[in-house]
Amino acid sequence: MAKKDIDWSNIGFGYIKTDKRYVSNYKNGAWDEGTLTTDDTVTISECACVLQYAQTVFEGLKAYTTEDGRVVCFRPDLNAERMLDSTERLKMPQFPKERFVEAVKEVVKANVDYVPPYGSGATLYIRPYMFGSNAVIGVKPAEEYQFRVFCTPVGPYFKGGVKPITIRVSDFDRAAPHGSGHIKAGLNYAMSLYAIVDAHEKGFDENMYLDAATRTKVEETGGANFLFVTKDKKVVTPKSNSILPSITRRSLMTVAKDYLGLDVEEREVMFDEIGDFVECGLCGTAAVISPVGCVNDHGKEIIFKNGHEEMGPVIKELRDTLTGIQMGHIKAPEGWICEIDV
Repeated sequence: MAKKDIDWSNIGFGYIKTDKRYVSNYKNGAWDEGTLTTDDTVTISECACVLQYAQTVFEGLKAYTTEDGRVVCFRPDLNAERMLDSTERLKMPQFPKERFVEAVKEVVKANVDYVPPYGSGATLYIRPYMFGSNAVIGVKPAEEYQFRVFCTPVGPYFKGGVKPITIRVSDFDRAAPHGSGHIKAGLNYAMSLYAIVDAHEKGFDENMYLDAATRTKVEETGGANFLFVTKDKKVVTPKSNSILPSITRRSLMTVAKDYLGLDVEEREVMFDEIGDFVECGLCGTAAVISPVGCVNDHGKEIIFKNGHEEMGPVIKELRDTLTGIQMGHIKAPEGWICEIDV
């Protein structure tokens, strides 16, 4: 391998064009065989369903260089399964799980020179997505679709170290009780844009969304699941039918139980009990866990005493263990690491 001439330690979390991407088209009831291409543009009708009615879903995962020099992905099979759930909900054709994983592997292999070196703090972010591509003017699902996978090297999510963030309780709703909050649809993220920009303008890092039906239960942020830690080190995560099932969150709960010997619980978390927790974290692909130091409830500050000044000890141990598994320091559970044959 001859790595690209990139200052790996100083790239941000943004898009850098790489050499190849994967494309497969769905027409007349079937997917074509798919191919790698150097063309990074997408040409569709001005009336394409995705442009009119937001019929699109996506996934996000990463490839890493491990300590012993291997190039690996983390649990791409779960991303494939989650996309199956997302496409079913939006009446889109299913892209087979095995083909999804193979497409991810092909894209990483074709762009292996963009996989950042071990120890750089950077990774290769992989974005599989699907959208309705043919012209649709009446409100109905498309008949033709395109599945694509591209990748881009990204820097560490945190610049200057991992520091506790401050989030606010949002007055907006993220997802309806029987809506699409449990799938990874682009429309969910569009709905969160106003709220996140408003939060940033008011000095907050993120929003805490409560359940839309009663506004008494903690759900998630615009792009991450919550983990809470009790004073006796039990790890608790909210349970709801309108929460996106984060692969990182599910992995961290396994780490907590099987690697750290902690009690874990997935249950409804009432907003009025969060002050009883001593640590809080937001988990997702980009940052693994982002520590939360304070929740601002319309001017009233709720402080997590073990994670206010710096990342709390349990959240830190969870983060270090999962990143150790991803980078090859710690033996992974069976099936978690997908090695790329380069």
